[in-house]
Amino acid sequence: MRVRDTHVAPADAQGADAGRHPATWLLVGIVLVAANLRAALTGVGPLLPDIERSTGLSGTWSGVLGALPLLTFALTSPLVGRTAHRFGSPRVLGNSLLVLAAGLVLRSMPGVFFLFAGTVVIAAAIAYGNVLLPSVVKSTVPEHRIGQVTGIYVTAMGLVAAVSSGVSVPLADHLPGGWRTALGCWIILAAVALLAWIPQYRDRHDAGPTSMVRERIPWRSGLAWQVSVFMGLQSLAFYSTIAWLPSVVHAEGVGETAAGWQLFLFQIAGLVAGIVLPILASRWRDQRIPAVAASMLSALGFAILAVAPGLAVMASILIGLGGGACLVLALSFQGQRAATPAQAAALAAIAQSVGYLVAAVGPLVLGALHDRTGGWRLPLLLLVGLAIVQAAVGTRAGRDIHLKIPLAQSHSIGD
Repeated sequence: MRVRDTHVAPADAQGADAGRHPATWLLVGIVLVAANLRAALTGVGPLLPDIERSTGLSGTWSGVLGALPLLTFALTSPLVGRTAHRFGSPRVLGNSLLVLAAGLVLRSMPGVFFLFAGTVVIAAAIAYGNVLLPSVVKSTVPEHRIGQVTGIYVTAMGLVAAVSSGVSVPLADHLPGGWRTALGCWIILAAVALLAWIPQYRDRHDAGPTSMVRERIPWRSGLAWQVSVFMGLQSLAFYSTIAWLPSVVHAEGVGETAAGWQLFLFQIAGLVAGIVLPILASRWRDQRIPAVAASMLSALGFAILAVAPGLAVMASILIGLGGGACLVLALSFQGQRAATPAQAAALAAIAQSVGYLVAAVGPLVLGALHDRTGGWRLPLLLLVGLAIVQAAVGTRAGRDIHLKIPLAQSHSIGD
């Protein structure tokens, strides 16, 4: 099986290419690309107290640092389809890994400017993988297995992200260069993924523009906006949690290393949900009930953290379970609500552009609210309310229907 952007090669072509590009190797490449889509960002939260001490950042500026990747996702995502159409998805993904490695080096250089600039470069590279992976999955697996395959790469993404959160403080304590080296060491993972992706990259190295049918981004589709808002609210909850959960529990007297492992626990719970949900829902084409249930589970976790911070372990598990399920649902919507691979790419573009723009508000507003109130109760109660809104949106985004937008072969996805 080969990735040919957004369509599957004919059976005879697949057989001829089986020796060079087996399906297993393609899956390994997809998993390793996915593993790079969070690890470079999730290690920042546990290190934030150390970063603030060494750079003098206030809570508001730390919120800006947490929001910056999401703003970059929002601005970059609409450009992905145009670039992939011109150069081919495998080549674009390979180049994005190179850019990611460059951003990791840049962020680790001394100076606040490089901290922020490197974060922008890293996030821009990650945005390409975020948009292209749902389209690749849509083009290479049967409709009824999209949720399962999405679960596989979300599992890889979540596992490595959890490890990043757990080991960031110990790495900073033991490596020369402290937190800068701890954040930069993920260049190794980017290099491994690039090596695994080379067969796909070389397959399209000399290719011209892809022959895929092109779709306009469905800005006027109500369903597309429902998928986008669900994507945004679950992302807001996740990135707010990874940015501030260590600080929340640290304010209750928990040490920085233990706070980092608390974030690890949150992400492991999300990982479990990401594994279990596709198995339970493999035959569900209507996802309204799981969308509501998962959203309310997150709301319960945030409520417990707000009123009983001593139960932070329970709260982290509940937030992780709900958030992990919502992530799988949000990514699955981008394939299952589309009728064609081209629509999946277009839907992913709007979902991740609008979605991450919504999500960017979270870390920034929570940091500002904390600075103003001196505590975490009000920010956490805000997350409770947003999770309830997310449940309502899930009743619309989870319906078993497809986008109804006309093919627009004279326009690129980025138009």
